[in-house]
Amino acid sequence: MSRKNWTDEKLFFRLVNNKSDKTYWDNIRTLRSRANANNFNTCVKQIKSSKPKERIIGIDILAQLGLTPRPFFKESRKLFFDILKKEKDPKVLLSVLYAIGHNNEKLKSDEIALLVSFKDNANEGVRDGLVSALLSVDNKLAIDTLIHLTNDKASHIRDWATFGIGTQIERDNKIIREALWSRVDDKHQDTKLEAIVGLAKRKDLRIKEVIKRELLDGEFGKLIFESIEELNDKDFLPLLKDNLKKAKKDKGIKPDWIKDLIDCITQLEKN
Repeated sequence: MSRKNWTDEKLFFRLVNNKSDKTYWDNIRTLRSRANANNFNTCVKQIKSSKPKERIIGIDILAQLGLTPRPFFKESRKLFFDILKKEKDPKVLLSVLYAIGHNNEKLKSDEIALLVSFKDNANEGVRDGLVSALLSVDNKLAIDTLIHLTNDKASHIRDWATFGIGTQIERDNKIIREALWSRVDDKHQDTKLEAIVGLAKRKDLRIKEVIKRELLDGEFGKLIFESIEELNDKDFLPLLKDNLKKAKKDKGIKPDWIKDLIDCITQLEKN
């Protein structure tokens, strides 16, 4: 029998009792598609469980229960912040922070204050979840916290936090630019590229020489194309065309990367 024909009770049973996590997200997604009061109430019961695994199941379903506008949005978000006030298990905290990230529209000042209290948490997963919870939140305290996390020792946290201040918000000021510049030479490639894109979006012309450096190096990702298109500067054309010549001779380069390079050249030439 197909999973979509399983009863809600069977799906919850499988989530709680399966020894393997292989079908975990398949079962979660199926229950998320069934936004009825019974499933919401079952999730609430799961969240009140003494077992972290069951609390996580309830949170993961409520994170995206139903289509937007979600029918239990207000009730779910209140539950998430109630959990944050008392939860100690790092895996549960990670789950609830990601859930808030899916539901972080118009956060209140006290909710943001509660979130940022986790910025120096010893657990890497909790800090990662915090970045998710704050993405796209255009609030000074939230932005200051993301800036703080752009200096995290974990590269994936620096990456997402840099993406958060560089691309996910429109705000532009000296502090944000300085934070992005501090990551332009990051040893982690994705973090570096997110910083470059963020500065290009803000039309910071100082980033032009950094982009040229990346083009000369030849080991750049697709985000460089986005940065160039943001600046819309034909000065990049010679270096782009030189890279295209080299790429066509290199069988190890992926065709979609070459296509993006060609598209970038075409975009510049038409403007």
